[in-house]
Formats: sequence, C-alpha cells, structure tokens
Amino acid sequence: MASKGKARFRAPQAAGRPNDMMKQLEALQAQMEQAQADLEQETVTATVGGGAVTIEMTGGQEVRAISIRPDVLDPDDVEMLQDLIVAAFQEAHAKVTQLTQERMSPFTAGLNVGGLI
Repeated sequence: MASKGKARFRAPQAAGRPNDMMKQLEALQAQMEQAQADLEQETVTATVGGGAVTIEMTGGQEVRAISIRPDVLDPDDVEMLQDLIVAAFQEAHAKVTQLTQERMSPFTAGLNVGGLI
C-alpha cells in the first residue's frame, strides 16, 4: 500500500539486461549523494535552559554556532554551564539524527542498515 503524499523510493527491479540494472543503480547512487549533500546544507537548532544555551548544527553534524546568554556565566557554577552545553549538543545531535533518518529513509526502506546512517 502506497503512503499518501509521500513519494517512496523503489529499489531497482532485476531486469533482463545487466546494463539497465547498472544504470538504475548509478542513478540511485547519484540520488543518494544529492540527498546527502542537501542534508549537509540544512541546520538544526537546539536551545536548553530556557534559552541559556543554543547550539546550531548542520546535517553533517558540524557545530556552526554556540550562543550562551551572559547571565548564565557564573564563575562559581561552571558545572551548570558545562551541563547546559552538553545538553544542547545532545539535543542538536538527536535532531540531526532524526533529520538524517527522514531524508535517507526513501533510499533505505526495506534494507537492514543497522546504525550506518
């Protein structure tokens, strides 16, 4: 049953001619590479502590920016700031993981790829 509103990738069917199958696989590879490149251009933002710390991360898991509200800089409580940074990073990473799964799922539907993506 096809899902409404969402195009699903269909794996190449074994054709009678190996060249046709190879062309289909090459097209699939190009589509996957484009999806990965597009993903790396996207960004997610995670904010914790009521806006105390914000991290911006790309779909390629590169941290682009960290913002720390000045009022949370307390030399007597460095651990709190460290905890906030870790929490923001973990949230941003989880968002990137979810985004990656969403973007790559049309290519991996029906495949057991474990933790590869």
